[in-house]
Amino acid sequence: MPLKKTSNTNSNSPGNSVSKFLDGLHHPLRKEIDRVRHIIQSARPDLEETIKWNGPNFDCDGEDRITVRIHPPTQIQVIFHRGAAVQEQPTSPLVEDTSGMLTWKTNDRAVATFRSENDINKRKSALTRVVNAWIDATCTE
Repeated sequence: MPLKKTSNTNSNSPGNSVSKFLDGLHHPLRKEIDRVRHIIQSARPDLEETIKWNGPNFDCDGEDRITVRIHPPTQIQVIFHRGAAVQEQPTSPLVEDTSGMLTWKTNDRAVATFRSENDINKRKSALTRVVNAWIDATCTE
């Protein structure tokens, strides 16, 4: 079943706290950060976007699942996780990544790294697939 849609999913709407936070950073990869945010939001508009660990964070039902790491300012990392608390490890990676985009840190934590808008655009389909698979695998109603 789909997750409940939240009221704060349009991150580019006027007054959005994530956009305001990013506006204040004057980050050299702001356009790329917004592109990644847009891909995640388009894949799963049911996620709530907040700021966590000094970057955009997406959660379902109050549980952190995807965090965009924006420092150092030379790359963007999309971190797929099950929250900050250590949990029992699954015996294999939680999702299949046929694109090779993910670097697995543990079986329940993976990272996709992007260095340019072209890099993001080339891997948009893979990122969309992984976002959907990750949320399906880690979120419950």
